[in-house]
Amino acid sequence: MKKLVSLTALGAAALLPSWAMAAAPAVDKADNAFMMISTALVLFMTLPGIALFYGGLLRGKNVLSMLTQVAVTFALVCVLWMIYGYSLTFGTGNAFFGDFSMIMLKSIGVTALTGSFYQLIHVAFQCSFACITVGLIVGALAERIRFSAVLIFVLVWLTFSYLPMAHMVWAGGYLASLDALDFAGGTVVHINAASAGLVGAYLLGKRAGFGKEVFKPHNLPMVFTGTAILYVGWCGFNAGSASAANEIAGLAFINTVMATAGAILSWVFVEWMLRGKPSLLGACSGCIVGLVAITPAAGTVGVGGALVIGLVGGVAGLWGVVTLKKWLKVDDVCDVFGVHGVCGIVGCLLTGVFSSASLGGTGYAEGVTMGHQVWVQLISVIVCLIWSGVVAFIGFKIADMMVGLRVSEEQEREGLDVNSHGENAYNP
Repeated sequence: MKKLVSLTALGAAALLPSWAMAAAPAVDKADNAFMMISTALVLFMTLPGIALFYGGLLRGKNVLSMLTQVAVTFALVCVLWMIYGYSLTFGTGNAFFGDFSMIMLKSIGVTALTGSFYQLIHVAFQCSFACITVGLIVGALAERIRFSAVLIFVLVWLTFSYLPMAHMVWAGGYLASLDALDFAGGTVVHINAASAGLVGAYLLGKRAGFGKEVFKPHNLPMVFTGTAILYVGWCGFNAGSASAANEIAGLAFINTVMATAGAILSWVFVEWMLRGKPSLLGACSGCIVGLVAITPAAGTVGVGGALVIGLVGGVAGLWGVVTLKKWLKVDDVCDVFGVHGVCGIVGCLLTGVFSSASLGGTGYAEGVTMGHQVWVQLISVIVCLIWSGVVAFIGFKIADMMVGLRVSEEQEREGLDVNSHGENAYNP
């Protein structure tokens, strides 16, 4: 950080030629445009990306309930982020929380800067990350949770899990002090959401008929559409995390494309070998796991390392969805933990490996070895899993005490679209 200088030093500096004086932060129009486009892409990932992807995976009688949950939690997070979320995340604060200096964004003027772009754009960009993280969680809770319980849970979890995790990683908090690497949200977004989703799925219990009836996605073209939107939007998610239209943004962009392509291929070919046929659902799932796996590494690994992360992520994701889910004996409807948890962990740990300059990455902090960096990455994973899991448990219990977590079996059998929202997606 730059230190303040004395008046004497300033006087001496005035004698220097203009080119020798440190330039004040300047607005870069290209960076502003780039960050606004990136923000719009990440918002597009939630509405409609996540909504369509998850909605297509459910049964037809519950698709509107998912779209409504994603849309309304999106709006709730936006409002909470403006009121206190940004301040508690990016305020100075301590190792775990920011402060209240930017409540209601009161101290952020229209000309205030974050780097070379306007700070209000930074507020919006980071808000889009908070929105999609909450949107990921609801996929694990689908088809049996009360709508009011979702909203109560989101209020608690966003405040006491998402905000401190983002502060710890991206705003100079505890994990940042350890030099943990998380370029765009392997811990803050994916593991954070996956841990909460897993806890919620256990507390809710399995859907009526689970294990006895066949639950199939009702609309695979909808799943594909959501996947395609997520793939495109993720370029803003990862490249925008460079906070400038620079070489790191370019690295994150190409890494996102290549890692995801590798994951699609590895998932599909392994599935083909095991089941005899390659599936569209497998290709879509491979796409998502590749995007998840490269997220923490996008701006610090070389393109070769990104491809390896994607290939490994594809296989790990398939294992998480098929094998781990059975071991856990949990009804995680949209495989939030199998995809975002497993591949978030894989991506975070491999970030510690492939960020090495000797493997084409941008390198570690001075004096840090690969072994030490991987250890720090593991600490960040464990902290995130435990922190989010504990807060989620408390949040769901509060919602259960206030309104009840789960709808009745009769309402569940009939479908949440009609019972919770009074609508039908597909009228006869």
